[in-house]
Amino acid sequence: MTRHTDSASEPGSLSVPNEDIALLGPDFFIVLDGLTARIETGCNHGVPWYVATLADTLSTYAADYTLEDLLRISIDHVADLHRDTCDLSAAGTPAAAIGLVRIHRDHLSYLVLGDVSLAFDLGSEVQVITDSRMRDANAALQVEVNLLAANSPHKEAALIRMKQAELAIRNTQEGYWVAAAQPEAAEHALTGEIAISNVLNVALLTDGAARCVDLFGTHTWSDVFKILEDGGAATLLQEVRAIERSDPLAQHWPRNKVSDDATVIFCHLGHDGQGVLST
Repeated sequence: MTRHTDSASEPGSLSVPNEDIALLGPDFFIVLDGLTARIETGCNHGVPWYVATLADTLSTYAADYTLEDLLRISIDHVADLHRDTCDLSAAGTPAAAIGLVRIHRDHLSYLVLGDVSLAFDLGSEVQVITDSRMRDANAALQVEVNLLAANSPHKEAALIRMKQAELAIRNTQEGYWVAAAQPEAAEHALTGEIAISNVLNVALLTDGAARCVDLFGTHTWSDVFKILEDGGAATLLQEVRAIERSDPLAQHWPRNKVSDDATVIFCHLGHDGQGVLST
């Protein structure tokens, strides 16, 4: 059985840069989801720069460290790159959710931080690793925003109020953790490993792609793997976009963005004992 990978990434809007990134290496894959700023970031570079630079750093050092150490060192390195030009203490400093998977000879190791979803197709069942702390922390803050349609003149102001309250608990014990300017955030990531012989397929998704399951509820994780196997990553994103278009004012499925950046990496695993991806 030959190992095969596929990925797709689409911006939520053609007028705004895609703040997601999918990155595939010889024995790892990574997704990053830049967190929408909405307020001043104190950074001269912006969220897309942060996400791209963090991705490059992770890729450079991917083979050298455990996943937790890799993330910690990469966050610190990127912070050093703009510490002298930007205010990294600003509440809105650029940040990202992140998911990493490394393929070893006999197992997969993984790390998830922020609202990224990692799903393992085990044949008889699907096991999902997702960091719900961001969603849980924001649940009460989301209520006011959900009452407003996407075209409401009050929507943007409500989103900014929610963002300000959200940032007050970002990277704190009382809230949730993401990659930003504090290397210690890596210590709060969800990490683990799984025997490669047990896994048929792996999917790593940003929340914009996973919303077909955990926001819209139109698909199960088994459905997602069926689509990825039959049509590929781009087909899954097409289905997500179709659902979003069916609810243009975000009233049936209340959400911050009618259409969000969406990224997915799909890996069909072969067991050739080489511990590397074959594409």
